[in-house]
Amino acid sequence: MTLSSLEKQEAKLKQLNQKIKAEKSKIEQNLGKQIIKTANLDYADLSNQKIKDLARKIATVLNHEPNTKL
Repeated sequence: MTLSSLEKQEAKLKQLNQKIKAEKSKIEQNLGKQIIKTANLDYADLSNQKIKDLARKIATVLNHEPNTKL
């Protein structure tokens, strides 16, 4: 392979990694919005600490209930 070919592959890989990162971000945002909406949470009450506490509670439920496999 020539250097140019390797550079093209590297550019494609970087582009693919950016797409993956963007898709993950969209999923995270959508999950957060759905949790807030479903739980009727008020955005004004969601400090960073409350968000972390809520995430821990959700993770605990998901990790300890046998029927939570998606």
